[in-house]
Formats: sequence, structure tokens, C-alpha cells
Amino acid sequence: MGRNIVIYCGIDWAERTHDVALVDDSGQLLAKRHITDDAAGYKILLDLLVEYGDTEENPIPVAIETSRGLLVAVLRTGKRQVFAINPMAAARYRDRHSVSRKKSDPGDALVLANILRTDMHAHRPLPGDSNLGRAIAVLARAQQDSLWNRQQLSNQLRSLLREYYPSALAAFEPWRNGLCRPEARELLKAAPTPTRAARLTRTQLEAALKRAGRKRGIAAEAERLRDVFRSEWAHQPPLVEDALGKQMLALLLQLEAACTAADDLAAAVEEAFPQHPDAEIILSFPGLGVQLGARVLAEIGDDRTRFADARGLKAYAGASPITRASGKKSSITRRWVKNDRLNHAGYLWAFASITASPGAKAHYRRRRDDHGDWHAAAQRNLFNRMIGQLYHCLQHGCRFDEAVAFPAPVSAVAQVA
Repeated sequence: MGRNIVIYCGIDWAERTHDVALVDDSGQLLAKRHITDDAAGYKILLDLLVEYGDTEENPIPVAIETSRGLLVAVLRTGKRQVFAINPMAAARYRDRHSVSRKKSDPGDALVLANILRTDMHAHRPLPGDSNLGRAIAVLARAQQDSLWNRQQLSNQLRSLLREYYPSALAAFEPWRNGLCRPEARELLKAAPTPTRAARLTRTQLEAALKRAGRKRGIAAEAERLRDVFRSEWAHQPPLVEDALGKQMLALLLQLEAACTAADDLAAAVEEAFPQHPDAEIILSFPGLGVQLGARVLAEIGDDRTRFADARGLKAYAGASPITRASGKKSSITRRWVKNDRLNHAGYLWAFASITASPGAKAHYRRRRDDHGDWHAAAQRNLFNRMIGQLYHCLQHGCRFDEAVAFPAPVSAVAQVA
């Protein structure tokens, strides 16, 4: 095979098997294979690529509809470019080659290969993040998911308690994180119904608080809980109350598992994130701690070539507005297509930076007072500015500088002079 012929590979990914297609730069189908999702199938794929000119220095680019999994990990070894094509985009390309709307897995693999042949310049390969960066991404996203799962279970438990056990909600209300606290879970296990809670003695309450790890103010807290549980409350019929108590204990087990998972993953992030070279720069920004900083790193990665400029990162995060213009009509709106995880982290980041940075607070106030922004819009504008500064700092290897990031307005400087 001549060296001047460029080969493109497309893989239609599935759970157990994959279809592979190779085309040359003229669109000619060179080979197709049906491989299994195991080590033997991966070897067949790699041998096929080598047969058609794949080398370590000049690997054949591959298009696939996923960015995760063992197959992608195998393909990403060395310098090979792997393009994760959105399935909706692949479906649009399929319509270019067939008006009958027919579909098959081998045909989809051929479509993916042709996407690279015709429009590779319009698609971005998977970023070349370091293994440590990818590991932190796994932990940070898992920790974020565990928090969302914990909150969902906490909301379900709260709704259930409202049906038959309002005294528990009143007892835990002064505590931060309420039902997710160890004291609340321990007390619910000791007394799954309001009738049993009313019978708890001071000694039993103190013992439950100690089992939960409380160290101070145990006697006073036990007295407060005893008064709340023994106050006058409405009750369900005894049989219904007992049944609801059993349902609550089953839900409580799930909440305890979610709380443990969130704590364990948070500890893993605390251990891994500070080891990353970018951690010092990220943590220098106001409003970013270890957990939130790890989430930001997880989504932007550590491949410096991933974003052409700060505008690309801002658009990816959903921080910058989008303009829609047609004829005489023009409108500027927020972005709906974005990285939702990074956008959520940005909301928390901007909220925290308002109190952590005088410059960020002044910027937020200017957006509210001078530009008439609502809270969400002003906060999004602040996030837009902060993430642009983060891009600059990461590209130049410098820490956040309050005076540079938020210089004093010209009018203020003139008044001082």
C-alpha cells in the first residue's frame, strides 16, 4: 500500500460487539470487520489497523460514538487521534448517503469513517489529558454524583417523614445537613416511629448521640430532643405507623450507603487532587476549594491544546452568551448546549467567590446595579470572567492575582490621586 494514501477508521460501538470499517481518502471501502468486546476482539482490530499502515508515528485516526470504555482506552494508546462523534451528528451524516433512511451497524461504521474523511477538521479529537488528570476526573465526577444521589434520597426520606413523623423533622431542623447527619440517622434507627421516639429516655438519647460521634453539648442536646419528641403531635393509626417505620428504615439504609460513598469519594479527591501540577494554580482562585477545584479540573482537563482560546472554554462552560441573528432580528441569550457539570461547578464557584474576593463582589454589584442583571445573570457573568482568568493562568503557569484580575476602576484611581 502506498504511503501517500490516508486511511480512516470508523467503529460502530455496541455493548458486546463492534463493527469496524476502513476507508481511504477517496471513500473506497478497504476493509470491514465484526469484532467482540474483549481482548481477542481488540487484538483483531489493532492487527487490522497495522495491516493497513497503522504505525506508532503515523496512527490511523478513529471515529467512534463514545468517549469511554476499554475499547476507547485501547485506541488512545500512543499518538492515535480518537474522535468521539455525537450520535445525533452521525445520524445527520447518514442522511447524506441514503434517502431511504435505512440503518445498519456496518453502515454506521462506514458513515463514521467518512465523517473523518470529509470533515475531520470540524471535529475535535479526545483531549490528551494525563493519567492523573483522568483519574481525578473519575473521582470528582463520582463524588458529585454521590452528592446528588445523597440529596435525592434525603428528599425522599424527608417526604416520607412528613407523612407520619413530623417530630423528627422538627428535631433535626437546627442541624446543618439535617437528615444526612450521623446523629439524625442514629436516632431514626433507635426510634423509627414517633411513638417509640416519645419513649426514649435521656440516657438513650445521649447514647445515640455518642454513637454518632458527637463530643460536646450531649446532655443539652438530649434534653432538647426529648422535649421535641414528647410534644403533642398528630399520629397515624398504630399499624400504619409501624409499616411506615419499616419503609423508613429501608430508605435509611440507602441514605447511609450514599453518605458513606460521598465521604469516601471526597477523601479520595482530597488525596489525589493536590498531587496534580495544576492544583496550586486552581486553588489560588477565590471560591475554589479542593472538591470544587477538582470538579473544574475534571471538566477542563490538563491538555493545554484542548481549547484554542479562552472564548472556547467559556462557550464550553456555558458562561458566555450566544447571539442569534437573522435578517433584522438579533437576540442575545444564555447557552443551553454546554458542559452541565462544569456549568454547575461554575455556579457554586461564582457564588463562593463573591464573599471570598472583594473584586469579585464589586464586579457582581456592578452587574446588578449598573447593568440591571438579575442574580443568576450577574453570577454567570462573574463566572465567565473568572474562568477566562483561569484559562490565562493555566496557560502561563501563574497564580491568581486579585489586583490584576479586578483592577480598580479609573474613577476610583482618579479620586485617590
